[in-house]
Amino acid sequence: MTRPDSPAPAVPLQAERILVLDFGSQYAQLIARRVREQHVYCEIVRHDISAERIRHLAPRGIILSGGPASVYEDGAPRCDPGIFTLGIPVLGICYGMQLACTALGGRVGRAAAREYGRATCEVLDTEGLFKGIPHRTDVWMSHGDQVDGIATDFVPLAKTDTCPFAAVRHVSLPVYGLQFHPEVTHTPAGGTMLANFLLGVCGCSGTWRLDDFAAAMIADIRRTVGTGRVICGLSGGVDSAVVAALLSRAIGDQLSCILVDNGLLRQGEAAAVIDEFTRHFKTDLHVVEAESMFLETLAGVTDPQEKRRRIGKAFVDCFAAEAAKIEDAHFLAQGTLYPDVIESGAAPDGPAATIKLHHNVGGLPADMKFQLIEPLRDLFKDEVRQLGLQLGLPERIVWRHPFPGPGLAVRCLGEVTRPRLETLREADAIVLEEFEAAGLMRTISQGFAVLLPIQSVGVMGDARTYEDTIAVRAVETQDFMTADWSHLPYEVLATISTRVINEVRGVNRVVYDISSKPPATIEWE
Repeated sequence: MTRPDSPAPAVPLQAERILVLDFGSQYAQLIARRVREQHVYCEIVRHDISAERIRHLAPRGIILSGGPASVYEDGAPRCDPGIFTLGIPVLGICYGMQLACTALGGRVGRAAAREYGRATCEVLDTEGLFKGIPHRTDVWMSHGDQVDGIATDFVPLAKTDTCPFAAVRHVSLPVYGLQFHPEVTHTPAGGTMLANFLLGVCGCSGTWRLDDFAAAMIADIRRTVGTGRVICGLSGGVDSAVVAALLSRAIGDQLSCILVDNGLLRQGEAAAVIDEFTRHFKTDLHVVEAESMFLETLAGVTDPQEKRRRIGKAFVDCFAAEAAKIEDAHFLAQGTLYPDVIESGAAPDGPAATIKLHHNVGGLPADMKFQLIEPLRDLFKDEVRQLGLQLGLPERIVWRHPFPGPGLAVRCLGEVTRPRLETLREADAIVLEEFEAAGLMRTISQGFAVLLPIQSVGVMGDARTYEDTIAVRAVETQDFMTADWSHLPYEVLATISTRVINEVRGVNRVVYDISSKPPATIEWE
């Protein structure tokens, strides 16, 4: 494959940047996604980022997220008060509003009546943030504190029956506050409010597109790589597939991909990846057949963490051995996404706390000889899917549900053996087929089968059986930090149960997992 013509100059990502200061809100990433849905580029940064640093970044606007703390408590997170006098528009949401009001002379206290859930908001000023919004509109509240006194420099914009200052603005500074959450779908007019802030108050043009991102990344990859060779690991998941497709578009036959077929993939997954990246993208694809090696290293292991540890080590060994055979490779590409960067505390201006360590951003060996390329590190999952479709990946790959790094090993509870994996693989394929047939693959965020180390008594053909149990798991979530179990139609569950029991030898019982995250996790191990 020869390198395609260079793309036209792209609009810089930072041309109309909005910064979200994260005060620990579970909705911080959702705020950023909602801003990007308005075609404005957005980044999440530390809550204590300095006003001088913000001045240097020159964003068009600043959003202060919500958070679990009370602003009047000792040790509550604060922002640099200098940000309010930079002349850059500020929108405080929930905790962010309370912080802005107290910084500029207001007062916050315990609400007489806490509000959690839907509330009716009376709009007092239908200009600015509330332009085009009815005088009465539903909003989503989630607070125990609220602003109970505003300085003379603030004016109320909206109220509820129990919250007299549901929205405010400063009379001379471009500072606004919303006690409710405009970013959640339970605030129907929230998108309009955010658009009014971004386009009306901040003066953004709303011209950022994923097309611009792709063009910018392709040009950047070409500048970085030059005539060098890039190695990309393919896992069967959407992230690595999109990275490989983007690299293929950028550097053509300078890309080499490695697929470690560890025997822990879903049914038909390895074959689909091999077909796509040899037939369509015509990539230099190296397939490492390592099922026997992985099964040997997992023999007798039942502890989930030990499974993960052994699989991780075996993968690194296989990948490194194959990479060493590829001459002149100086770059390694990974499918790191923006949530990975945020949660790992890896972004220079990102949130201060490391929530969890991701293998993509924290698991690389210290002596790695490759220069790292992470072209998706500024994107969320839904944006990655859109990009994949733009790059020509088929929907069966783009809309594939997330799959854990250790693969089916952490969905095969107990010891991992070839026969048990085959049982799980067959059941999982039936589950996904029925989700697809019912038109649920886009509604369900993640769905799969789990093989339990539990046998139970059954009756088949008038004979007693004592066989395995399959659990079906399906969840709906926006950010995978929290998730609710999917309320699937009984008919779909009945069909899945009937098919699994009839078609998968050795299974006589199917159960459905109705646990939310938290307290449960999405995966079982």
